[in-house]
Amino acid sequence: MLKKIFTVVISFFAIFSVFADEAEASSATDTLASVGKGALEELNHVIHISEFAKYITLDNIIKVTTSVIAIIIFWLIYRLIRHLVKRGASKKFEPKTVKIISRAIAYCFYVIIVVYILGLFGIELTAVWGAAGVAGVAIGFAAQTTVSNFISGIFIVTEKTMKIGDFIEVDGVSGTVDKVGLLSIKVHTVDNQLIRIPSSAIINTKLKNYSTYDYRRYVFDVSVDYSTDLDKAVEVLGTVPSKCSLVVTDNPDYPPKVLLTDCRDSGIGMNLIVWCKRADFFDMKTEVCLNVVKAFNENGINIPYNRIDVSVLTDKTIPSLSFKS
Repeated sequence: MLKKIFTVVISFFAIFSVFADEAEASSATDTLASVGKGALEELNHVIHISEFAKYITLDNIIKVTTSVIAIIIFWLIYRLIRHLVKRGASKKFEPKTVKIISRAIAYCFYVIIVVYILGLFGIELTAVWGAAGVAGVAIGFAAQTTVSNFISGIFIVTEKTMKIGDFIEVDGVSGTVDKVGLLSIKVHTVDNQLIRIPSSAIINTKLKNYSTYDYRRYVFDVSVDYSTDLDKAVEVLGTVPSKCSLVVTDNPDYPPKVLLTDCRDSGIGMNLIVWCKRADFFDMKTEVCLNVVKAFNENGINIPYNRIDVSVLTDKTIPSLSFKS
């Protein structure tokens, strides 16, 4: 409407200029043209402002104010919940687990804020949730292994089956844990190789954690001849733990034991069961083996082993064979 009024005014001045002197008319026309151009620019600016101003209503101001207040309230509640959860979780979980829980709470807070504000302005989320559901199903089928590892990683973190620095064994792979993630864990073996184990493999197979307890048991298996005095063999084998400095002998919960186990093809099986501190396990194995062999040799106890007899046949020793038709 304003543009139409302005156009009529400009036309009136143009008609008036026809009856004026030609020089004056030309000068007046140029002046009016420049004035009209500036007025049009000013009018367009006013129109843009008026179009923006139509959104500044009491209802929208209330909505914006409510959103700001809601964000502040949600933020205070979020900080309080995060503080309480972190303080409680830090007593039961590892620092890495507490960090994951805190991050999950932050993501939930962001989602709640976005959904609340969009709903406050009347934006329907039904179609968005429907599209997200379809996309989630498609992504789930396309990344089943990743989803499985992610869920398994959550169970591993919450169950606290291991922590960084533990020595574990999974499906024949053993090593020290370097990193525990949601998708996988990383360990380095005794020969200093890095191995990545998927989280689902840990959940679906047997996990051995050798670092959970302070003491480890070792069973030393040995055989003796059938002609051996078994009472003497048991007595000699029972003296070995006292000769090993790394074997625990003064703890009644972990006493050394000697057992006769079975009758084998080449001898009678015996087990020496001893305990040691977790850090001394590998050195203790060497110490026990060395002292068992030394004790048996000193007491004339023979450890049987498989032998192969080789006979060399000459032409004279080979019997002649004759065939009758």
